[in-house]
Amino acid sequence: MSAPRFAIKTIAAAAVALAATSVLSPVRAQEVEPERCPRLIAYRPLPVVPAAFRIAQSEAQAGSEVRLTFVGHSTFLIESPAGVTIATDYNDSVRPSVTPRIATMNIAHSSHRSYLPDPGIEYLLSGWGEGGEPAKWELTVDDVWLRNVTTNIRGGFAETERDANSMFVFEVAGLCILHLGHLHHVLTEDHLKALGRIDVVLAPVDGSYTLDVDGMIETLKALQVPLVIPMHYFGASTLNRFLVHMGDHYEVVLSDTPSVTLSRDSLPVLPTVLVLPGY
Repeated sequence: MSAPRFAIKTIAAAAVALAATSVLSPVRAQEVEPERCPRLIAYRPLPVVPAAFRIAQSEAQAGSEVRLTFVGHSTFLIESPAGVTIATDYNDSVRPSVTPRIATMNIAHSSHRSYLPDPGIEYLLSGWGEGGEPAKWELTVDDVWLRNVTTNIRGGFAETERDANSMFVFEVAGLCILHLGHLHHVLTEDHLKALGRIDVVLAPVDGSYTLDVDGMIETLKALQVPLVIPMHYFGASTLNRFLVHMGDHYEVVLSDTPSVTLSRDSLPVLPTVLVLPGY
């Protein structure tokens, strides 16, 4: 089955069916460049059509698309127009079927990092630093530019481990895609400024191991992101709890395939949660 597309097209008969229930030597940068994903001056709504709708596209249009596949847990496979592959929260249990060229990891739990990474990975990026210093990445690989912004995590006995989680931002095909990692707290204004404009956010929604549901919704609203894709939800009941709360703020679209093809010009008209199957 081919990946669904969010595609810009004004067709009166194309109405969105919505539901809210059941369902190696990387280079370290001295400075991060948040202006690469600047915030929009004004939000410009764009149309959305159902995920199952297909529109024939030219080669030029196809070249501006990114394919995103939910592999499971917190791992997504991102495929750029130039063929660069990225695996997020790469670990030893949940992996994409291909060896990614770039893999990012986090340290909160073993399900978010690898002890035996595939030796074919060209860029293996840890989201935690060494010697008390936070991780700091800025990397360009062909048509992908990425960087990280760190957050704190809860350690054992409730202590805080500063800068131990990384949110990775991927700029690809004109989109700014944010993976929140194992986020444990609401983002501050400094975080929001460092992140810049975000078009798509991959958000942990379990509501317990990571940020609670109310805190996650507060964070997503602060990001002003057009498209949210849930992850890290362990099963239908946990996901539905998040969707019920999000239904007051966002449209909800359920996909029957774990992959979606996205472009800058096809972001939804209203803030939308797109649920890709898997957990």
